[in-house]
Amino acid sequence: MTSLTNNKERIPEEALLHLDQQLCFALYSTSLAMTKVYKPLLEQLGLTYPQYLVMLILWQNDALELQQIGEQLQIASGALTPVLKRMEKMGLLQRSRNPQNERALQIRLTQSGWAMRATAAEKVQVNRHISLKSGMADSEIQALKQELVQLRQQLNKPGL
Repeated sequence: MTSLTNNKERIPEEALLHLDQQLCFALYSTSLAMTKVYKPLLEQLGLTYPQYLVMLILWQNDALELQQIGEQLQIASGALTPVLKRMEKMGLLQRSRNPQNERALQIRLTQSGWAMRATAAEKVQVNRHISLKSGMADSEIQALKQELVQLRQQLNKPGL
Protein backbone atom coordinates (compact mmCIF):
# COMPACT_ATOMS: atom_id res chain seq x y z
CA MET A 1 0.00 0.00 0.00
CA THR A 2 1.25 3.48 -0.82
CA SER A 3 0.26 6.92 0.34
CA LEU A 4 -0.15 9.96 -1.84
CA THR A 5 1.95 12.83 -0.48
CA ASN A 6 1.41 15.05 -3.49
CA ASN A 7 0.17 14.59 -7.03
CA LYS A 8 3.60 13.64 -8.39
CA GLU A 9 5.25 11.37 -5.86
CA ARG A 10 4.15 8.32 -3.89
CA ILE A 11 5.99 7.28 -0.76
CA PRO A 12 5.54 3.70 0.46
CA GLU A 13 3.32 3.57 3.55
CA GLU A 14 6.04 1.96 5.68
CA ALA A 15 8.44 4.83 4.86
CA LEU A 16 6.04 7.51 6.07
CA LEU A 17 7.15 6.93 9.66
CA HIS A 18 10.86 7.24 8.88
CA LEU A 19 12.58 10.18 10.52
CA ASP A 20 13.89 11.50 7.20
CA GLN A 21 10.30 11.76 5.92
CA GLN A 22 9.19 14.09 8.74
CA LEU A 23 8.84 17.78 7.94
CA CYS A 24 8.73 18.52 11.65
CA PHE A 25 12.17 16.98 12.18
CA ALA A 26 13.67 18.86 9.23
CA LEU A 27 12.38 22.12 10.74
CA TYR A 28 13.39 21.19 14.30
CA SER A 29 16.94 20.10 13.41
CA THR A 30 17.42 23.14 11.18
CA SER A 31 16.27 25.39 14.03
CA LEU A 32 18.82 23.75 16.35
CA ALA A 33 21.57 24.20 13.76
CA MET A 34 20.63 27.85 13.22
CA THR A 35 20.64 28.54 16.95
CA LYS A 36 24.08 26.93 17.21
CA VAL A 37 25.39 29.28 14.51
CA TYR A 38 23.90 32.28 16.32
CA LYS A 39 25.32 31.35 19.73
CA PRO A 40 28.95 32.57 19.32
CA LEU A 41 27.77 35.72 17.58
CA LEU A 42 25.33 36.56 20.35
CA GLU A 43 27.90 35.75 23.03
CA GLN A 44 29.85 38.74 21.70
CA LEU A 45 26.83 40.85 22.64
CA GLY A 46 26.26 39.04 25.94
CA LEU A 47 22.81 37.88 24.80
CA THR A 48 20.98 34.61 24.53
CA TYR A 49 18.92 33.90 21.43
CA PRO A 50 15.57 34.81 23.08
CA GLN A 51 17.11 38.03 24.41
CA TYR A 52 18.36 38.86 20.92
CA LEU A 53 14.86 38.41 19.51
CA VAL A 54 13.49 40.82 22.12
CA MET A 55 16.18 43.34 21.23
CA LEU A 56 15.33 43.06 17.52
CA ILE A 57 11.71 43.87 18.31
CA LEU A 58 12.57 46.82 20.56
CA TRP A 59 15.17 48.22 18.13
CA GLN A 60 12.38 48.33 15.57
CA ASN A 61 9.63 49.65 17.90
CA ASP A 62 10.60 50.81 21.35
CA ALA A 63 8.17 51.18 24.26
CA LEU A 64 5.99 48.17 23.56
CA GLU A 65 3.75 46.36 25.98
CA LEU A 66 4.74 42.91 27.20
CA GLN A 67 1.76 41.41 25.40
CA GLN A 68 2.82 42.98 22.08
CA ILE A 69 6.31 41.50 22.35
CA GLY A 70 4.86 38.11 23.24
CA GLU A 71 2.54 38.24 20.22
CA GLN A 72 5.42 39.03 17.87
CA LEU A 73 7.51 36.19 19.31
CA GLN A 74 4.45 33.96 19.49
CA ILE A 75 5.09 33.04 23.11
CA ALA A 76 3.08 33.56 26.28
CA SER A 77 3.80 36.62 28.37
CA GLY A 78 4.56 34.42 31.36
CA ALA A 79 7.38 32.70 29.48
CA LEU A 80 8.75 36.04 28.37
CA THR A 81 8.80 37.70 31.82
CA PRO A 82 11.94 35.92 33.14
CA VAL A 83 13.83 36.86 29.96
CA LEU A 84 12.84 40.50 30.35
CA LYS A 85 13.73 40.54 34.06
CA ARG A 86 17.25 39.29 33.24
CA MET A 87 17.58 41.90 30.51
CA GLU A 88 16.47 44.60 32.93
CA LYS A 89 19.16 43.48 35.41
CA MET A 90 21.66 43.69 32.53
CA GLY A 91 20.65 47.34 32.08
CA LEU A 92 19.29 46.87 28.55
CA LEU A 93 15.66 47.73 29.17
CA GLN A 94 13.20 49.09 31.69
CA ARG A 95 9.86 47.59 32.62
CA SER A 96 7.15 49.91 33.92
CA ARG A 97 3.40 50.12 34.16
CA ASN A 98 1.70 51.86 31.26
CA PRO A 99 0.18 55.11 32.62
CA GLN A 100 -2.88 54.70 30.35
CA ASN A 101 -3.43 51.07 31.39
CA GLU A 102 -2.07 50.07 34.80
CA ARG A 103 -2.50 46.36 33.98
CA ALA A 104 -0.16 46.59 30.98
CA LEU A 105 3.60 46.35 31.42
CA GLN A 106 5.54 48.63 29.09
CA ILE A 107 9.04 47.70 27.95
CA ARG A 108 11.49 50.29 26.68
CA LEU A 109 15.18 50.24 25.87
CA THR A 110 17.76 52.01 27.99
CA GLN A 111 20.66 53.95 26.56
CA SER A 112 22.76 50.77 26.83
CA GLY A 113 20.10 48.83 24.93
CA TRP A 114 20.20 51.33 22.10
CA ALA A 115 24.01 51.37 22.08
CA MET A 116 24.03 47.61 21.61
CA ARG A 117 22.23 48.05 18.29
CA ALA A 118 25.26 49.71 16.74
CA THR A 119 27.55 47.01 18.11
CA ALA A 120 25.32 44.29 16.67
CA ALA A 121 25.18 45.95 13.26
CA GLU A 122 28.77 47.14 12.90
CA LYS A 123 30.95 44.84 14.98
CA VAL A 124 29.16 41.50 15.20
CA GLN A 125 27.26 41.70 11.87
CA VAL A 126 24.92 38.83 12.72
CA ASN A 127 23.00 38.90 9.42
CA ARG A 128 26.17 38.88 7.34
CA HIS A 129 27.55 35.86 9.20
CA ILE A 130 24.28 33.96 8.89
CA SER A 131 24.11 34.71 5.18
CA LEU A 132 27.68 33.51 4.63
CA LYS A 133 27.20 30.40 6.76
CA SER A 134 24.00 29.44 4.92
CA GLY A 135 25.71 29.61 1.54
CA MET A 136 22.55 31.16 0.15
CA ALA A 137 22.06 34.37 -1.78
CA ASP A 138 20.02 37.09 -0.08
CA SER A 139 17.17 36.46 -2.52
CA GLU A 140 17.17 32.75 -1.65
CA ILE A 141 17.11 33.54 2.06
CA GLN A 142 14.17 35.91 1.57
CA ALA A 143 12.28 33.32 -0.51
CA LEU A 144 12.86 30.60 2.10
CA LYS A 145 11.80 32.95 4.89
CA GLN A 146 8.60 33.77 3.01
CA GLU A 147 7.82 30.08 2.52
CA LEU A 148 8.35 29.43 6.23
CA VAL A 149 6.09 32.36 7.15
CA GLN A 150 3.39 30.98 4.85
CA LEU A 151 3.80 27.53 6.40
CA ARG A 152 3.51 28.99 9.92
CA GLN A 153 0.39 30.92 8.95
CA GLN A 154 -1.18 27.82 7.46
CA LEU A 155 -0.35 25.72 10.53
CA ASN A 156 -1.83 28.38 12.82
CA LYS A 157 -5.19 28.31 11.03
CA PRO A 158 -7.92 26.62 13.05
CA GLY A 159 -9.10 23.19 12.00
CA LEU A 160 -7.59 20.77 9.54
